[in-house]
Amino acid sequence: DAPIPEYHSKTLRKKVKSLALTIAPQPAGRTTGKVALYATCYGNYNSPDLGEDFYTVFQHNGIHIELVPRERCCGMPKLELGDLDSVDRARAANIPVLAQLVDEGFDLIAPVPSCVLMYKQELPLMYPDDPDVQKVRNAFFDPFEYLFLRHKEGMFNTEFRQGLGDIGYHVACHLRVQNIGMKTRDILALIPDTRVHPQARCSGHDGTYAVKRETHANAVKIGRPVARKINELKPAHFSSDCPMAAAHIADLAEREEKPEHPMTLLRMAYGL
Repeated sequence: DAPIPEYHSKTLRKKVKSLALTIAPQPAGRTTGKVALYATCYGNYNSPDLGEDFYTVFQHNGIHIELVPRERCCGMPKLELGDLDSVDRARAANIPVLAQLVDEGFDLIAPVPSCVLMYKQELPLMYPDDPDVQKVRNAFFDPFEYLFLRHKEGMFNTEFRQGLGDIGYHVACHLRVQNIGMKTRDILALIPDTRVHPQARCSGHDGTYAVKRETHANAVKIGRPVARKINELKPAHFSSDCPMAAAHIADLAEREEKPEHPMTLLRMAYGL
């Protein structure tokens, strides 16, 4: 009964050709104003529309955005299974590509917190003496962390066309452990007539834990308190930075409306 991700034949990589714009980078603070989106397995195959939201919002904020030209899974699922050989193969495939982008002046972002965490924390801990791993770590940002850094420098567009009302916002575990604060909440809170209600508890999804027959019941038990809070709130929108956690909680809450990624909500507020 667990919700599983959809797969799309028209991947994000196929879609972006019509989305590409050349924007002159405008550095601000720690940011270069030029980002490469590491779309990940999920962003490319399961939710290509989310990648369109990233392109639209970042371009609307004067940020040049491109897809990472080649990528494999970041390796987080294999790390959680203890398969370190597969993690090393993923590192060997991805890090040279990402390090080259950093050398070309790109900052790096990803739509899923697990992938951001992998490059910001897990791989640097596993490979402390690899200069390219450290280079990638220093250039990798959570997407809303990136927008907030730009906002602090007066480089974030706050001309919104519509408020979003109440947002039930689940703060994903792999976002919390990055220790950057609730930057998604802080950006969404800039939208007029919008109230963000964060729920900082584990969803119970944990990779494949929520979709396996032998562990699904435990995942339901863990995620139920968050679902209960969302039902009590009755928000206009329910969102999480982790799409899989969002789907699990929305299923437990028996919401008719599909969950919406925060970047999707931001695009909606801009009226784009």
